[in-house]
This record gives sequence, structure tokens and C-alpha cells, in this order.
Amino acid sequence: MVNQATRSRPGLLLALVCGAQFMITLDIAIVNVALPSIQSELRLDQPDLQWVVITYVLVLGGLLLLGGRAGDLFGHRRMLLVGLGVFSAASLTAGLSGSFAPLVASRAAQGVGAALIAPAVLAVLVGAFAEGSARNRALGTLGAVSGSAASVGVVVSGVLTASAGWEWIFYINVPVGVAMLALIPRYVPADGAPTRGRADIAGAVTVTAGLTAIVYAINRSVDDGWTAASTIGFLAAGLAALAAFVRIERRAAVPVVPLAMFRRPTLSAANLCAALAYAAFFATIFQASLFMQQVLGYSALRTGVAYLAIAATALLTAAGLAPRLLARVGAGWTLAAGQISTAAGLLWLARVPADAGYWADLFPGFVLVGVGVALSSVAAQVAAFIGVPREVSGLAGGMVETSREIGGALGTAIVASVAIATAATALRTGDASPAAALTDGFRRGSLVAAGFTVAGALAAVMVLRRAERSATVHH
Repeated sequence: MVNQATRSRPGLLLALVCGAQFMITLDIAIVNVALPSIQSELRLDQPDLQWVVITYVLVLGGLLLLGGRAGDLFGHRRMLLVGLGVFSAASLTAGLSGSFAPLVASRAAQGVGAALIAPAVLAVLVGAFAEGSARNRALGTLGAVSGSAASVGVVVSGVLTASAGWEWIFYINVPVGVAMLALIPRYVPADGAPTRGRADIAGAVTVTAGLTAIVYAINRSVDDGWTAASTIGFLAAGLAALAAFVRIERRAAVPVVPLAMFRRPTLSAANLCAALAYAAFFATIFQASLFMQQVLGYSALRTGVAYLAIAATALLTAAGLAPRLLARVGAGWTLAAGQISTAAGLLWLARVPADAGYWADLFPGFVLVGVGVALSSVAAQVAAFIGVPREVSGLAGGMVETSREIGGALGTAIVASVAIATAATALRTGDASPAAALTDGFRRGSLVAAGFTVAGALAAVMVLRRAERSATVHH
């Protein structure tokens, strides 16, 4: 039963769940600006840097489905509290890490906590607001928070890295998490009695292992090539694990994600579009942070401030333009508009010189990317819940978040691998200076990321829009 505090303060409930979502999304991007400092202090190789980012996103994405199922079985508020506890503790150990292995392990543990938090946040919100305009406004607010969090993360990262040190990009989560653990029991409705059932751990393990092996194969292709035994072996192992995941889901009494969920057209279309949108966005944040610091010579603080163009634009767009556009043309066209904006921004960035100026070369592209990610994030969030019953809302939330994180991890791995390989080729031929070679890699990576967004725009128009119209007719 909803307590009186919750009934009288729906805004506070919304603020708390948005705060939790903001924190876990922030940590996807907050490490990017700090990467050169982490690399220098921990003496990491260039290919190791992407694992500091990707490990968190892969574990989060791989376990989100299990997190959504756990919330449906044991209570969404319970899982929200457990997830916050795990995430806060892992943030502390990440800050204390003195080498690559404990840092990556802590990032994995952060991913476990975040995988419990994200679907619980969505389910609590959907349960608190009735379907229709009230829920759409609440989801729009959550989408605005989520869409801007990654952008704000790179700004905060620059400030903290330059002032207190890279460790504080993790330490900052600890007091915030403790405060939420104290407030959530007061203002978020208590769960009912736990539901009897089983959690599909085998399914969660196989999908996470499969995705990790595929990303590692992409990573190995930079040094060994696509025809090397190591690359082919890890790629084959990853595909085999994903095939095992599908078999497990077909036979499991209580699968981590019932395959029938994929027969919901709007949900499946939203998942596809979210994966493509965040493949481009996460990859762009990763490589732009390195480009500004390693090529243009920006400090961590200046790099963070440079991202204000994305952060401010995303926040204003998600809060102002996105809800109006959704109401006027629907989720499909809104998402397509967002992807077109992002594509335009990436094509602009793909032409920057090695001595790029901020206002002339970076700022226009950053603004277009900020508009695009905000529109795409809000639209995908709304589309995923069209016609979804409350009893599987946690699972639906886990699926759309899974698509975002897995898309982001794969996109970052692919774009980073292309950029590193392009730069290495330019250096081997002796035709380019290190700065020019890195710039060539950044340009090529931006083109690959733009390809993701073009595919996302086509999927939004051809798949999501059609599914959205069908759902509206049958609703």
C-alpha cells in the first residue's frame, strides 16, 4: 500500500528514482575524461582504457534482465535498496584501486548494483503513475535525467579529476548512495509479499559471457587481425554462449526474459533503436575525451567544460522540445529526428583537423549530438512501455536498459577498435605525425558512429513507427 508521504509527495518519489537513475547513468560516462589520468597513474596500455568503461556497461547490460526479473519476484523497492548498497560499496573500492585488475573488478561490481537499480527505478515509476499523460510526463522526466546524465558525467569528471583527483569520480557516489538508502524507505511504497519463483541465473551468465567474449574479440582484432585464431576463437565462443542463452530461455520454467516479450512490436523496436542510438553516443564520448586531451592538449577540466555544449543542450531538449515533439508526432518520428541530429553532429566532427578549434570545429557537432541523444532517449523510453502490463514492467524496463548498455558497449568497442587500427596504420606508414594519426582515427571512428545513427533513424521510421501505429490502433 502507498503510504501517506508517497501520496502527498509524488514529486519527491520521482526525484528519488530519477536521482538513482542519474547516478548509475552518470557512471557510464564519468570515467571518460579521467581516462588519461588513470592511464598515467596506473600505467595502462591504450587498449586497456576501453575496458575501464566497457566492463561496467557490459555487466550492467548483461544482468539487467536478471535484475528486472528479481524485482518482479522479490519487490522493486527491495532490489532498489540492495542495488544502491552494492553500487555504493563498489564505488568506494574503485576509488581505492591501485592497479588495473581491482579497478576493473570494482567496475564489474558497480555494474551488478546498477543492474538491480535500473529496472527497479522504471518499475517503481510506472507503478506510481497511471498510464497516460501523467506517466508520460514522469517517463519524460526520467528520460531527460537519463539522457543528460551521461553528458553531465563528462563535465563532472573533468572538474573532479582536475581538482581532487580521478579517485573522486567514484568516491562521489558514496554519500549520495547513503542518502538515498535513508530516504527511499520513507517515500517509496513498500513492496508486497515476495512472489514465489526462480531466477534464471544460467541465462544471465551465458548472455553476459557471450557479449564479453564478442567485445574481447573486437578488441583483439586491433592487434591480431580478424583472421587470427585468438579473434576467431573468442568470437566463436561468444556466439556459442549467446546461442546457449537462447536455448536456455526456450526451456527454462521461468526464463530471465520470456521470448514472448520479443513479440511485442513496440518494445522490440524501441530496444533496437535504443541500442543503435547509444552505440553512437557512448562511443563518441569515449573517443572525443581522448581526442581533446591527447591531440588538442586539453586539460581534464577544460575537456569537462567543453562537454557543457552536449550536457546543456541535452537537458534543455529533453525537458522542453522532446515532450512537445512526442505529443505532436509520436515516439517513432521523435526518435528518427534525434538520430538524424546525432548523425549530422558526427559527420561534422568527422572533418575536424588536428589543430581543431573548439567553437568552429567541436561546438557545432557537440550541440547536434546533445539534441539527438536527448530526443532519442526520451522517445525510446516512452515507446518501450506502450501497452506493457504492469506485472512485466520491470522486465520491460530491464530490456530497454539492456539494449542501451549493450549497444553502448558494442559501439564503444567497435569505434575504439576502428580508431586505434586507423591511427596505428597511419603511424606504420610514416605518413603522419602522432597527432595526425590520432586525428585520422577520431575521424574514422566518427564516421562509423554516424553509420549507427543512420541505421537508428531508418529503424525508427520503418520499424518503430509502424509498431507504434499498430499499438495505438489495438489499444
